[in-house]
Amino acid sequence: MLLSTGLLLLALFLQGSNEVPQTAAGSETLATTGDYNYTKYHPMHEITSWMEMVVKENPDVVSVEVYGKTYEKRNITALKIGLKSSGEKKVIWMDCGIHAREWIAPAFCQWFVKEILTNYKNDERLRTILSNVDFYVTPVLNVDGYMYSWINSSTRLWRKSRSVPPSGCDCYGTDLNRNFNANWGMIGVSRNCCEQIYCGSKALSESEASAVTSLVESLKARMLCFFTIHSHGQLILVPYGYPEIVAPNYGELMQVAQEASKAIKSVHGMEYTVGAPPAVLYPNSGSSRDWARLIGIPFSFTFELRDKGQFGFLLPEDQIQPTCEEVYAGVRSIIDYVYDRKSPAQGGSVAVATAAVWTTLLASCVSAAALL
Repeated sequence: MLLSTGLLLLALFLQGSNEVPQTAAGSETLATTGDYNYTKYHPMHEITSWMEMVVKENPDVVSVEVYGKTYEKRNITALKIGLKSSGEKKVIWMDCGIHAREWIAPAFCQWFVKEILTNYKNDERLRTILSNVDFYVTPVLNVDGYMYSWINSSTRLWRKSRSVPPSGCDCYGTDLNRNFNANWGMIGVSRNCCEQIYCGSKALSESEASAVTSLVESLKARMLCFFTIHSHGQLILVPYGYPEIVAPNYGELMQVAQEASKAIKSVHGMEYTVGAPPAVLYPNSGSSRDWARLIGIPFSFTFELRDKGQFGFLLPEDQIQPTCEEVYAGVRSIIDYVYDRKSPAQGGSVAVATAAVWTTLLASCVSAAALL
């Protein structure tokens, strides 16, 4: 069934392309979101069609927020989900697909949106949250890289963006999760543009990282929580990636993440390890998670989804549903907590002032550490 002219124009707008969306063999033609298969991986043009259908079917709850362009001039798009309210609303952020090869991450963002929209009418708790909180969900942040990872088997494990290399180097792309202004370039990065963890020529050199920064900065006084979804490893990571420096509310972050891990385990028995990256993964800098906490967003988490290495980034499609079911339970656990916890101190001037003090202290510690 062909999209109507109006829907096709919206699809093109969301995709940010001057060309008609691809129609590869075997791709889905979407009449309603009820036709969408949430248990398979989808190329970008199918995700784009799904996004515009979500907006069409839920105009009172969902709107589109195009908040930037990728290096290749495609739109970076969030779905803003929330019930209309006369008062100022809080915000919860979620992005998926910052690393192109982590296909389970965009699959989860789509699952999350489906669950919210399917259940809010009959779930009084969720409806109350949507009356007071707007969710900003970016199903695919690294659109260029994600599309590149779909070309063929030789590109399937592409991680980075698709920006052109600096002078003297032949390798494309930057690791977007090393490009944020959070101790940029200090540890767990490479200055070699051919490496997977190349951090870019400077903080926010990449348009994708810059776009997230601009939008989140504009919302930070109202933002309760920042989620960034990755794979793999079955981890819930809290700030900070820089060793021997902890967030001022580290104990609470760990407590909340541990409760989320318990919620995840209750679904299919899967264990998710909780901790700061130096303790449970590896030290790193320039991540969006750390940056979000540094600017005053009180709760910031990285979820690393299934598995623990058996399939890695090539997680089979038959694991999409159980992965999404368990992680949704973990994310809901955190959402419920931060919603109940919300107070003036969680956002606005108090949080920003606290963040400013902590950022100054952190910068001093990092500078001192760099001299050792």
